[in-house]
Amino acid sequence: MGINTSRRSFLAMSTSLAAMLAACGSKQQSGESTTTQAAADSGSEGSREQIANDTDGGHAIEVSGEQKSYRAVDVTKTGEADGDEADFYGENAAVFATEKATLELDDVTVTTNGTHANAIFSYGEGTTVNVANSTIETSGNCSGAIMVTGGGALEATNLTAHTTGNSSATIRSDRGGGTQTVKGGTFTTEGTGSPAIYSTAEVKVEDATLTSTASQGVVVEGKNSVALTNCTVHADNNKKNSDKSEWYQAVMIYQSMSGDAAQGEANFSMKGGSMENANGDVFFVNNTVATIALEGAQIQNNDRGGNLLRAAAAGWGSEGSNGGHVTLRATGQELAGTMLVDEVSTLNLYLSGGSAFVGAINPEGTAGEVYVEVADGCTWELTADANIAGLTCGTDAIALNGYTLTVGKSAYQEGTASTGEAIEVEVSSSGGPGGAPGDAPGGEPPAKPGEGGGEPPAKPDGTGGEPPAKPGN
Repeated sequence: MGINTSRRSFLAMSTSLAAMLAACGSKQQSGESTTTQAAADSGSEGSREQIANDTDGGHAIEVSGEQKSYRAVDVTKTGEADGDEADFYGENAAVFATEKATLELDDVTVTTNGTHANAIFSYGEGTTVNVANSTIETSGNCSGAIMVTGGGALEATNLTAHTTGNSSATIRSDRGGGTQTVKGGTFTTEGTGSPAIYSTAEVKVEDATLTSTASQGVVVEGKNSVALTNCTVHADNNKKNSDKSEWYQAVMIYQSMSGDAAQGEANFSMKGGSMENANGDVFFVNNTVATIALEGAQIQNNDRGGNLLRAAAAGWGSEGSNGGHVTLRATGQELAGTMLVDEVSTLNLYLSGGSAFVGAINPEGTAGEVYVEVADGCTWELTADANIAGLTCGTDAIALNGYTLTVGKSAYQEGTASTGEAIEVEVSSSGGPGGAPGDAPGGEPPAKPGEGGGEPPAKPDGTGGEPPAKPGN
């Protein structure tokens, strides 16, 4: 699945490692993790434990069904794995917790170099990983920094995380989701299909810096969420994983229909902080129902040809019913740019708390249905013609600036009040937009192959020789 960011600062192994191994009475066994001491006295000031694993599919640290803690440890992982076992169930992760374990990590460095070599992985309901004051670096494809699946939980405080591989989000999740809470730190990605955050989970991030140099800053898939508070986001989505979409964006909200995320309403919120977009649109919503809530965030699009919002069909879902259905709530928020809503998509835009929107909606003519509600004390200033289905506003809310605002089939007259109705979007019993095909897994952790669930469905095809990657934009 993937998309990720955040990274590195690693201690070099001592050239006298062999001597220390002998002194500690350690001897490396094939297929086992090795543990050495960075100082002869494990209790001496400045000593660091070294734990390494080079086995395909293995772990340097594995905690199952127990409480354990590590401090001042350097973890190194090499070795390879194949798709689903690694992405869904944690195979080949450097640090792996499962079976309702509780794992505490402080002042650790984790370095991985291998395909599907995630750094820190929490799998299964009741499993909790807490990691603080640590540094993560991954360099292989499909290798996230911190990851949850199957209902696992992970809390990260003051991390520096950096990934360079494709499909390697720094804050990453996959089938069965879970919860991730991130406080502070820096998260940076460089690979294709590697957003800073890829969410099929409930992800909350505060006071962090999120940077993507080739991919979206944030991706939310399906009935999941990302909530940012006082974060700084830098997004430069400039490379494609596939031909499913022609557009670039900073935040993508969609449903891939791969079965990795339940269908239903997706949520993205941003309170305070800033988002800077280098290429394309700021927000893109496709093949799902989504709520975007913005409050006091500074949003800047440096691409003059890009849009503030695009709700549109793309290569996911069934043609004719795979648009984006968006509720955008702005509170105390300044918005600038154009919003495009295609014929199979909808938008309900609510401006409240002194919000101001400077821009246009569907300036080229009518397409998908759009409703705009401008509360008292809020304003909409047009920068081009706009076409919407319904409008609620007071007499002093709209500044036309010589352009035409068409509401339904009539031109709005500046200085008049208007009352309209929001667009209703039906959510089917399976959780997605009305008529969306297929049931996706719910909140239960996914069954492993051979444990009653059968083989997990294949992911959408990617392009080229790389493993399938999400969002496959």
